Amino acid sequence: MLTTDRLAIRPFRPDDAAAFAAYRSDAEVARYQSWDTPLSLEDAARTVAGYGADDPAMVGWYQWAIDRDGLLIGDIGVNTHDNRMQAEIGFTVAASEQGKGYGTEAVGRMVDYLFAERGLHRISAECDARNEASARLLRKVGFHQEGLLRSNTWIKGEWTDDLLFGLLEGDPR
Repeated sequence: MLTTDRLAIRPFRPDDAAAFAAYRSDAEVARYQSWDTPLSLEDAARTVAGYGADDPAMVGWYQWAIDRDGLLIGDIGVNTHDNRMQAEIGFTVAASEQGKGYGTEAVGRMVDYLFAERGLHRISAECDARNEASARLLRKVGFHQEGLLRSNTWIKGEWTDDLLFGLLEGDPR
């Protein structure tokens, strides 16, 4: 488990399913994400159980829960590359918890963990170019915009542009 002044970043637990289903079913939260809404409680329970059984030290995606005072308010995904020196990061925060700095706090703590404790060299992220809040968060944490892929992703019936971000272990933050 990782902690900040206000948050715990921890493995998922079975009792997270209802909160997970609620924020992942919110159309505004899902707008720039790959999943469809709504997410049933049964599907959420299966997903959360799978996340909780995964190992964060393995290569591939691992989903962390963002917890405030014992309540699930979001999640952070880390996709560790086969070389174990790079990872991609993604994040979601419940609409009711956005704009309070929790996303920045959680992503910043995850970045610190990945560099200091996991010894990564590089972390990348990408977001829909229309998702100004996510792009702003990434810049605030220290990521540099490295590219724009025009009409790169077909999602929810439309082509979208993707912003590419990167952060190296030695970059100032």
